[in-house]
Order: sequence, then C-alpha cells, then structure tokens
Amino acid sequence: MPYKGVYTILDGVKGRGHYVGTYMAWGVNNCSWWGEGEIKFYMDGDTEYPTICGTGTEDYFCGSYNFENPLTHDSYAAFTTPYSGLHQVIAPNKLYSSQMRFGLYRWHITDPIRFTEDLRVTIQALGWREGGRYLPLQDDIASVAFWYQTLPHAAFPPLPDKDYLEVI
Repeated sequence: MPYKGVYTILDGVKGRGHYVGTYMAWGVNNCSWWGEGEIKFYMDGDTEYPTICGTGTEDYFCGSYNFENPLTHDSYAAFTTPYSGLHQVIAPNKLYSSQMRFGLYRWHITDPIRFTEDLRVTIQALGWREGGRYLPLQDDIASVAFWYQTLPHAAFPPLPDKDYLEVI
C-alpha cells in the first residue's frame, strides 16, 4: 500500500443492496501499533464525507485495546465470535521485530448496512507512535467484501490476466 494511501475494500457498487461483511488479511510492516485507521462507508452519493466513519481498525473488528492479551499484556490475543474476530495471529520469528500477520473478520448481521444507490468502503492503514502522533503505514493488505444486491447492477470490471496476478 502506498505511503499515506487509503485501502479500498469495495468500490464501484451501483444499485440497491446490503453490505454483509469484511474479511481482511493484514500484514504489518513496522514495529509499532497499526490499528488506528478508520473504516469508512460512502453510501448513496457520498463523496467527500462518509455516511459511516469508524473509530479505528481495532474497534471495527470488535477487539479494542490493541487486541492485547488481557492477562499477560505482552502479546496479541486471537479471538472469535459469531460476528467478528481476530482469528489469526502470525508472529515473526525471533530474528525480526516486525512482519506481524493477522486475519480479521466482521459480519454485519446485527448491525446491517443497507444502501440504495451506491457503496464504497475504505480503511486507513494508520498506526500510532509515541508522543501522540499518528503514523501512516505501508502495510500489505488484502480483503474480501461480501454484499447482496438487487438487479440491475453496474458491470464488474474485467479481471487482470494470469500473468498480472502471478507473484514470484
């Protein structure tokens, strides 16, 4: 992800529908806290200001306070619930102090997000540094968005060819 960039989870949805949920694979590329970024839902004509703006990545996935182990306070604590979780925590080997990897999910069953015209969903890769300052991050992020939609809908963009998708 480019420096100071905003990660797009979903864009180009036109029509009426219901956003069901998000799965994210998040690779942190530094040694500091990474979960301050706001998730934003731009619905029904919103462009500059979102209809829904979250308070942080950790809050969106229902695991506040750094996903910290509440007993030892020295590591991340994986958790799962029916609607949200940090189900995967992959720690680096002991030679490196960065490169944490996480799997997170959130299902909007009890808090539905419905739209009538269009939908775009973004999240910031934003960390925190000592001295009360935010740190824009360049993390490795992948996601899947789930939504239902009535017809007609906007055409889906063409998929890249197999050579573009190959990572060596």
